[in-house]
Amino acid sequence: MRYEVPGVLDLTLPDTDGVPLILDSPHSGRDYPDDFQPLVGRHDLRRVEDAFVDSLFERAPDFGATLLNARFPRTYIDANRAATDLDPAMLLSPWPEPIRPSEKSRLGHGLVWKTYPPDRPLYPGKLAVDAVRRRINEYWLPYHETLETEIRRLHIAHGQVWHLNCHSMPSTSSPYIPGRAGVRADFVLGDRDGTTCGRDFTAFVRDTLEAMGYSVRLNDPYRGAELVRAYAAPSEGRHSLQIEINRALYLDEQAIEPGRGFETLQKTLTELIRAMAAYTRDRTDPVAEAAE
Repeated sequence: MRYEVPGVLDLTLPDTDGVPLILDSPHSGRDYPDDFQPLVGRHDLRRVEDAFVDSLFERAPDFGATLLNARFPRTYIDANRAATDLDPAMLLSPWPEPIRPSEKSRLGHGLVWKTYPPDRPLYPGKLAVDAVRRRINEYWLPYHETLETEIRRLHIAHGQVWHLNCHSMPSTSSPYIPGRAGVRADFVLGDRDGTTCGRDFTAFVRDTLEAMGYSVRLNDPYRGAELVRAYAAPSEGRHSLQIEINRALYLDEQAIEPGRGFETLQKTLTELIRAMAAYTRDRTDPVAEAAE
């Protein structure tokens, strides 16, 4: 069952009884709004997308999981930042509410990006407060509300819920594996140093990937950002884990098209989804299930 908010998000629910597992891809959006007129060309903008990550995980509903994808690009407004993570210097007038710019805003990549990496200006001037507010209300907020609602729904129905926040990382910035000279990690898992997810689930995902022959790092250099932080409470049965995929595994990074390894990795991730679905099904609270 698929729900769509054109240009904003796609939500796909399983057709059969589901499991307490939700996956989301906040940075694979490639529907560029008409009012987005940056100084940087479209091809360059697409280089910072998590291109085709949504497609890599598209079979999640076949195994009872819920799948949420953003349709808007992260350079327009970043769903993986807090709504308060704004740089006041990029606004034409003061923001009318308290804001808390983070280090990401200082680097130009907060809620609304100010620069294109490493430091190219994204806009010819400052942005109107009303324009930024519209981006929050029409894009950021529906995405967050949908994710939070689905996490709550699954938690109520099953007593626990597991959330996998899906991303990709450029091959040139992917970290090296300790003790394996010249070998970059295939995956990085982030649970904010064990604060957003039970360590057993993090270990399960790591061990599953390593058993399939992939290299995995934990929390270095990617610990997880807002979407992992905001809705997790492991002590209450809400677990959020971020996964970063080395783009060299599946993407032609110059053409921004699926590479030769795309189908192989898609099959790998389909097997990972199957394993995660079984893991969450085995840990469903029978009391909560009966009360549904």
